[in-house]
This record gives sequence, C-alpha cells and structure tokens, in this order.
Amino acid sequence: MADSDGEYHAGDASDDEFSGAPGSQLETRSRSRADGPKKSGRKGGRAAWEDIQRSWDAVVEGADGTLAGTIEGLAEAEKRARLLKDTTPLQRGIIRHLVLVLDMSFAMTEKDLLPSRHELSMAYASEFVREYFEQNPISQLAVIGMRDGVAVRISDMSGNPTEHLEKIQEWVKQEPQGSPSLQNALEIHTPTHGTREVVIVYGALMSSDPGDIHDTIQSLIKDRIRVSIVGLAAQVAICEELCSKTNGGDNSSYSIALHEQHFRDLLLAVTTPPVTRTQEQSNASLLMMGFPSRTLAAGDSINYCACHNRPTREGYGCTRCGSRVCRLPAECPGCGLTLILSTHLARSYHHLFPLRNWVEVPWSEARRSKACCSCLAPFPDVPGGAKGKGKGKGKGKEKPDRLPLKGLSESGRYACEVCRSHFCIDCDLFAHEVLHNCPGCQSDTRGAQQNGDINGAMEIDP
Repeated sequence: MADSDGEYHAGDASDDEFSGAPGSQLETRSRSRADGPKKSGRKGGRAAWEDIQRSWDAVVEGADGTLAGTIEGLAEAEKRARLLKDTTPLQRGIIRHLVLVLDMSFAMTEKDLLPSRHELSMAYASEFVREYFEQNPISQLAVIGMRDGVAVRISDMSGNPTEHLEKIQEWVKQEPQGSPSLQNALEIHTPTHGTREVVIVYGALMSSDPGDIHDTIQSLIKDRIRVSIVGLAAQVAICEELCSKTNGGDNSSYSIALHEQHFRDLLLAVTTPPVTRTQEQSNASLLMMGFPSRTLAAGDSINYCACHNRPTREGYGCTRCGSRVCRLPAECPGCGLTLILSTHLARSYHHLFPLRNWVEVPWSEARRSKACCSCLAPFPDVPGGAKGKGKGKGKGKEKPDRLPLKGLSESGRYACEVCRSHFCIDCDLFAHEVLHNCPGCQSDTRGAQQNGDINGAMEIDP
C-alpha cells in the first residue's frame, strides 16, 4: 500500500472540503466560532483583543496631509511630561553625602536592557555623576560595586566628579561575576553632617549576606540613612522593606525600570535632594568652609597640587593652611577644610525655591506673542477661527496638527504666571532643568521685581 501522505494533493481538493461540508468537523468548528460571541453575550459580538487601542490609531494627520505635526507633538509631550512635577517649596538638605551602589553580579549580564544591564548601568552611572554634581555642587559622592559577594570600593567619598568618572571608566570593561550582597554594601560610614543617602542599582533577585540584614536595616534607621533602589528585574521583598523602613514608610523610593529610558529617569530623579521629615534632620549643623581664590604660578615656576601630587601652573590655595588644590569643590588634603566657590553655594539653593511650572496658552490668548520671549523662535500662526472663549478650533473643521495630550499646549506657547511672557517648549525645558530662573522675570525691571514676586527667586507663594 502506498503511503497516504504521498497520495494527497492540495490541488485536487474541492472548495467544499475547505469550506466545510455539511455535518463535517470543520463546519462544526467554523459555526462554533461564528456563534461564540453571540452566546457569550458580549456587546457587539467583539472579542476583547479586538478593542485594543493600537499605537497607530492615535496618529492624527495634519491639515497638510503629513504627520510632521503629530511627530512634533509627541516629542513636545515627552519633554512636557518631564516638567510637570510638584514645585512646592520644601525644606531640603543641600549638603548631601550619597553612596551609589552598582550591582556587578552575574545578573547584570542579561541583555533585556541593551546593550546589556552592566554596560547600560555603567553608562548611566557616569551620567548620574555629572548630573548629581551639576545639581548639588557642594555635595559629596562615593561609588561602590557589589561583586563576588563583597562590596568593592570603586571611588571614595569626594566632591570631585572627575575622579569618580575616571574610576568608573576603569570598571566598564570588567565582566560582572559572582553574587551581590546588600548587607556588605550597606555597611558603610558617612559623615554625620548633611543628609546621608544610599542609591542602589539592583539587577539580581537574591542577596548573599554574611549575617542578618534586618540588623543592618535597624542600624540604618538609627543613623538616619535613606536607601533608594532602582530594580532592573522583578520586585524583591527585602528591597521593598529596606526602602520603606529607611524612608519613614514611603515605598516610592523603590522602583522597577520598565525600559532603558525609564531606568535613566528613575536614576536621575535621585539628583533632587530629599525632603527633611523629622525635627532632628531640620536642626541646623554648622560646617566650616573656605572660599579660595584662583592663583597662578609666578613666572616659569611650577607648583604641585596637594590633592594629586601633580605639577600645575594654576590652582586654588586653601584659606586655612595654604595648600594648593587643582579643582573645586574639594576637601583640603592638609587640614580637611571644605573648599568651594561662591557660585557653587548659590547654585545649590534652587532646590529650595524651585521654578514654578509654566501654564499652557490657548489659541484665545496666543495673539499676544509671535515669537518666544527667550530664543525668539517664531510661534505657529493663530488660526482665523480662534475665538475668545478658551480653546479655538481653527478654521471650520480643520484637522488638528497636534495630539490632544494632557499638559501639551495647542498653540505651542507656555506662559509664566508671574511675568506672563510666552516661551517655547525648548526654553521651558532649559529654564526648568538648567537655568532654574525665568528669563522673563529676570529681564522685567518694572512689575514683578518691584512686587518681590519673581519666578525662581527666594520669595515664592506656596
């Protein structure tokens, strides 16, 4: 007998065989699928997966038939989402001592975050160091790695970002190995003045500890050390307990990164100083600082800096012992005095008096400006059908060029509530993340400054 598989030819089959002959099993399955939605009582006979909101359904075609306005609107909405945060002036510690703990165990070899967890965390760690000292110039930082069940000291507690970046680059090519140990990483010592914090980038689902980690948690609570964790895998119970108990029951300091950009946002969010909660943290502690002047070596002479023992022609002399350091801020190697510039101290105060969020400008108020008050970039033209009742719709039933997203201005303008100047989204982002002052209020010599109400200045209404 010939093989049955060889005797079958798809071209010889009739259409009735594929459509399902009366009483056949294929017809029964087809009829059950067709009758299924009606018997289940679902509205409209649609399955649940058919009602999914697809990403391409949210795309709105502009009046000119292109998607340029939609793409610009999505990019603008992403920038705007980074700015819409609480700007209530709160008491914060501007002198911070933070320890950045990086997971360098076997779990960091996973490639669910490209190019790998280890390479991405090291790149974001370098970016975190730059942003941390940009936002907190008089604070200090140390970097520790968890590797082979022990805590590896990458860089010591210092206020010089260059030293930390050089030490981190030495560990970029080191392959992660072994198991992490939370307890060994948390057994650290920080100065008694200022805020003391620990930020952990954790990719594993276990911890190889030599003792009881709950005793370490109690010592952290006693020393008022706050712990924040950015997880790269699933939630871990001990991590949630650690963050909750060291932050007064607040679980917001423990987050899981969903993707690369979310990981970056969670890590850079730590650059904002935490709010003081207890009376002990609110008590003032005096710290002696020196404000040295920049000096140059006379003639062809060369001096040695006390911090690196390197020859240099310029530097800063300690106001107490006269030792020369090459960079500021720094701690004098001779007498231990903290050396900073007056600009460093001034830049640290913007956390205490944050720049208030700017509001969206509807089409009804968009005629007041034709270009950005700061960079003079031209704004979109006001549609002819925009009326004075709020948000105009344009001419007739004209298609919108921007997506109706929350916090996104339909006119592309954002206004300061104090000086009423209009700005573009790029100036909005630059003013809130870098400048921390309103250009309109700073240039207004008439109304706002006479009333003492300047956005980003010392006096801000709660």
